[in-house]
Amino acid sequence: MTVKTRFAPSPTGALHIGGVRTAIFNWLFARHHKGSFVLRIEDTDRARSTKESLLEILESMQWLGLNWDGEPVKQSERLNLYKGFAERLLDEGKAYKCYVSAEELTAKREEAKARGEVFRYRREWAQQGASEKKPYAIRLQTPDTGTIDVEDAIRGPVLFKAKEIDDFIIMKTDGFPTYNFAVAVDDSDMEITHIIRGDDHLSNTPKQALIYQALGRTPPIFAHVSMIMGPDRTKLSKRHGAISVTAYRDMGYLPEALINYLARLGWSHGDQEIFSTEELIEKFTLDSVGKSAAVFNPDKLLWLNGWYIRNKPARDIAATVLPTIQEKGLPAEFDERFVAIVDMVRERAKTLLDITDSMDYFYKDEITYEEKARKKFLVPENTTLFETLIKRLSALDSFDQETLHGLYNEIAESMELKLGQVAQPTRVALTGGTVSPGIFEVMEMLGKDVVIERLKRARAECT
Repeated sequence: MTVKTRFAPSPTGALHIGGVRTAIFNWLFARHHKGSFVLRIEDTDRARSTKESLLEILESMQWLGLNWDGEPVKQSERLNLYKGFAERLLDEGKAYKCYVSAEELTAKREEAKARGEVFRYRREWAQQGASEKKPYAIRLQTPDTGTIDVEDAIRGPVLFKAKEIDDFIIMKTDGFPTYNFAVAVDDSDMEITHIIRGDDHLSNTPKQALIYQALGRTPPIFAHVSMIMGPDRTKLSKRHGAISVTAYRDMGYLPEALINYLARLGWSHGDQEIFSTEELIEKFTLDSVGKSAAVFNPDKLLWLNGWYIRNKPARDIAATVLPTIQEKGLPAEFDERFVAIVDMVRERAKTLLDITDSMDYFYKDEITYEEKARKKFLVPENTTLFETLIKRLSALDSFDQETLHGLYNEIAESMELKLGQVAQPTRVALTGGTVSPGIFEVMEMLGKDVVIERLKRARAECT
């Protein structure tokens, strides 16, 4: 059997964490088995589906590197297919026309509620008010007794009582298919072999299994993955970090970090936490997907993102952040100096924004002092220190880190100060703040002339 999986988002909003993990699991499973991965756009909800959402979904998938096989399939372009299958089921007596209007069903539902009863659709209502001119829906005729048995690759056998499933609608009065009918027809027609999805779809499975049975098709292998919970073990929401993929991208996250982290939500391979994409493809199997709900930890994702920022080739990180740096109006170019600066700054970074927000002082002629840092370090008591630094640094022939470190130790000792009492005022003078990469690395990168010029300005601030 050639494995074929699919990811089937609805273009009614942005692609979020839960949907992304589903896509990742299907993509990894297909690639692991050297099969194919299909992207299907379930856009039959005409009221809520938008072109903007579709474009954002495609953009998110491409940014993550979740390449699909073939062209994306749109349900809205397959309406004749659903209509043909529905008419076939009508001809075979497996489905029937239902003329009961939505308003009539609502009234009957309210009546049942008033009586304290659970509402159940009755087949004998189907011809109520039947007329050639009256619109009708098409309902699948479902069994009244027995069970609907589904073998789940993660959960094992799952049984549903047939009596609890009404004759459900497969084609609406407007000629559009219902969700479950379109999904089952598509999965069958596209020869999907494995359906990996969240367990919120488990309740849809018996209906889809009945549609497969009515069509005379063998159902695919189902695998329902537990939902992702927030750190407080409540349903994942925006307050937990369940934001869109593009939002994470704009916040400075790397696609590798997001893929790695989400793949590990509900799946494991021993105690290993960090995987390359190639390793994930090699090791991913459904056998290692757990049944328990996975807990989303934004701090862990942030840590992992920082790890990738520090461990990817510096040139790759530099190429990624350069457009943002240039958008800020800084005169940066992709050269060895720029790569070296990025390599220096990224050691403290957890997001790409940490990098882009920490590079201004390498490219601006004048820097802005943080007010708290200015009040603490650019004070009259440090005037002599700055004068000493300017004099001693101006006399240097070599301006490398080792030489600078040695000089600062000498100055600290001669002035009976700790090294930090000399280095920190220098840091504020050169960068505007109290946090930066190693001060001697910064000085070497800025160069002698810039360093001395900024120290002179800092001395002036002290008076």
